[in-house]
Amino acid sequence: MSGDSAAWPVDLRGVTESIVTTRGPNDRWNVAALGVHAGDPVTARTWGATRTRRNFKERGRGYVQFAPDPVAFAEAALTVREERDPILPSADAWVEVEPERRASGTDGGTEWVDWALHPVESRIEHRGVRTTNRGYYAVIEATVAASRLGVDAYDQDRLRQRLDYFEGVVETCGGEPENEAFEVVRANAEW
Repeated sequence: MSGDSAAWPVDLRGVTESIVTTRGPNDRWNVAALGVHAGDPVTARTWGATRTRRNFKERGRGYVQFAPDPVAFAEAALTVREERDPILPSADAWVEVEPERRASGTDGGTEWVDWALHPVESRIEHRGVRTTNRGYYAVIEATVAASRLGVDAYDQDRLRQRLDYFEGVVETCGGEPENEAFEVVRANAEW
């Protein structure tokens, strides 16, 4: 792989939620959520026949972005969003990656593909002090639960209970951006 000369612009541990943009056949950049797994190499798993999976396979590049905007993340996770440019204005940092297919399989009736993500170029766009807002993290967890609704491998009643709980956390602890992001969740997930 040619992309091993660049470095990741952030320290990764465990699974870091990110936004990825991949160029589609219409030359627009599809925006999606992507859990990035720390390691050597860094990896990610795509589930189902998603645009990200198709674009990784057919175009061989993408931009993993770290953006603190809960609305951008909720839209990436639960809607079809396309942009003219690969880098979102809300990205604090990004890394262009060259994906390498490593493994594939099926879990609970859903196909998955594991990708090694080799950095090609990276940049830090914004530095600053970030605070912890429980509403933001509740939005992130709600998008994960919402994306699993309708997948037989997951307990649907438990997912709905989780969504109810996260909705309450956002209402109590979130600010305007988190409440706006949860509106995206409500509009795109039936529970």
